[in-house]
Amino acid sequence: MATQHVASTSDARHSKGWQLVWYLAKNPLWLVGWIALIGAFVFQAIALHNGQISVVQPLLVTELVFSLVLRKVWIRQNITTAAWVSAAFTCASVAVFIGVAEPHGGIATPSSGAWISSIVGCGVAAGLLAFLSLAGPPGRRAALLASSSATIWAIEAAFIKSMTNTLTQFGVAGSFSHWPIYAVAVGGVCGVLLQQAALHVGPLRMSQPFLVIVDPLISIIFSVYLFGERFTQSAGNLAIASLAFASLGAGVVLMTRTVPETIEGDNSPS
Repeated sequence: MATQHVASTSDARHSKGWQLVWYLAKNPLWLVGWIALIGAFVFQAIALHNGQISVVQPLLVTELVFSLVLRKVWIRQNITTAAWVSAAFTCASVAVFIGVAEPHGGIATPSSGAWISSIVGCGVAAGLLAFLSLAGPPGRRAALLASSSATIWAIEAAFIKSMTNTLTQFGVAGSFSHWPIYAVAVGGVCGVLLQQAALHVGPLRMSQPFLVIVDPLISIIFSVYLFGERFTQSAGNLAIASLAFASLGAGVVLMTRTVPETIEGDNSPS
């Protein structure tokens, strides 16, 4: 995400539309980000096929922590103590949420009615957020576009889970006669376009928290509504899990505000 943000904002001509797409397609840094996204998609699909959405999607938050480690080890950036503390706090919050909430159960095939209402609801919400992002300061526009993109990525996770079930049941050739694989393609295109727009119009510290937090939040709703996943019945544990998720969000916001905005190396002592 960081590499794509740097590539997207490095265009001195401030291209838009297809000119921006063409500029990014020729940018090696943006292509590196794409390779990472493809790898992430493959592993996410495997995880979603074997586990619950309510577990997999919150765990994606840890990508920020791994990114922090790579920045320090590979790029040799000067990472502040506050960033490391927020990273540890975020990891602890994820662990507490999953451990206390106890996600379990679920069905392989949601009903048609549940799919229709979920797709329409996501489409309307994402469209409204994208429309509201057409005007305003860069930070606000980036946040709204990131929320729109995250909404699409949440339903995309549900599509991916359904697609993997179709693949294992009917095979690669047979999957093309069922709708999930086409939904994954359409959702992926929409999510990428909205995400790139969010990374382009404003600072990463405004878009990244919404991209990372809104996705698992909506995904948890889908895990229950679409796939019938369940959580602990203890009211006390649910309260702790809710607090842990809120703490997760706070940790993400703090982390994105304390890490360097660029991916340039820093030889100063940490």
